[in-house]
Amino acid sequence: MPIVNRIADLHGEITAWRRDIHAHPELLYDVHRTAATVADKLKSFGCDEVVTGIGRTGVVGVIRGQRGQGSRVIGLRADMDALPIEEANDVPYKSTVPGKMHACGHDGHTAMLLGAARYLAETRNFAGTAIVIFQPAEEGGGGGRAMVQDGLMDRFAIEEVYGMHNYPGLPLGQFALRAGPLMASADRLTIEIEGRGGHAARPHISVDTILVASQIINQIQSIVARNVDPLDSAVVSICMFRAGSTDNVIPQTALLRGTARSLAPHVRDLLEKRLHEVVEGTAKLYGATAKLTYHRDYPVTRNHERQAEFAASVAAQVVGEERVDDRAVPVMGAEDFSFMLEARPGAFIFVGNGDTAGLHHPAYDFNDDVIPIGTSYWVKLVETALPG
Repeated sequence: MPIVNRIADLHGEITAWRRDIHAHPELLYDVHRTAATVADKLKSFGCDEVVTGIGRTGVVGVIRGQRGQGSRVIGLRADMDALPIEEANDVPYKSTVPGKMHACGHDGHTAMLLGAARYLAETRNFAGTAIVIFQPAEEGGGGGRAMVQDGLMDRFAIEEVYGMHNYPGLPLGQFALRAGPLMASADRLTIEIEGRGGHAARPHISVDTILVASQIINQIQSIVARNVDPLDSAVVSICMFRAGSTDNVIPQTALLRGTARSLAPHVRDLLEKRLHEVVEGTAKLYGATAKLTYHRDYPVTRNHERQAEFAASVAAQVVGEERVDDRAVPVMGAEDFSFMLEARPGAFIFVGNGDTAGLHHPAYDFNDDVIPIGTSYWVKLVETALPG
């Protein structure tokens, strides 16, 4: 594969950065060590500007090219935060923080973009400006939204923005993306149920919230099966059920939490409407009350057509056209890079992580063999988008 030679030379060093970040995972916006490491490295590379505190703990580096008088500005984004998971791997760089680990590969994303920043600052073989964006709180905190709301796009005059994520199960040396919806919207559900507590031996004078909650769980599965067009995509999952404290008391209250996901705005609207109707109606049927709080979280990650085509062509420069799937099937996972794509045209791409444990699994580990591939993609993207 035509990996950039200088990137191949830096492979070991970038791997060391990745493993250091892996050993010191941080959650959400509390990425102070990681952000400081990133800022220090960007300064040492000779970036023209290094700005911290964008979106609370985000870091932005500005690298201006030296070829011609180009004025175009593109942004490249990596995420920095880890997950509240206990690591199961026995590796020398294993997480040193109990209950936290880089189980989604953001350590690799950050390291690859740092490698690209070093190369771009050294060579500056492009006309225009590359903005490297290091974002906190992708894992549920909406750090992408926070950076946009903090003026990221306007402050740095970003015209297009690109993101990348590793993908376990996609072979090493392959890329995948599509124009249009690539990843789903993700909304959070909280269902608070109130019945009438009582003795387990006298259920007839109680309103059993465990029964009500169970019926709600069953009934809401009919929404996707019988209300959503079979040609559309949607999923509703209840992932937490909390009720009761002992074996002979019918609890007064129950709590459910879960997620609703879709790939189209009209389906998202339908899910919200029908969830309210089914939850409240089912509870009423059994003499209980239920309150649904539907929180719209991450929107659909929707690639812009021209930028997706361009990203695919750049990936093909690195691995060959036959290893780039530009019509990938959408996935129901979500990404807060979606907020950046709502603010500016751009594209999000998957890079193969090979046959590894899945994302968010305690045995997951970023494949360091991806580093020269992903880093070369960033470099080629800038040099191709901003020719002299």
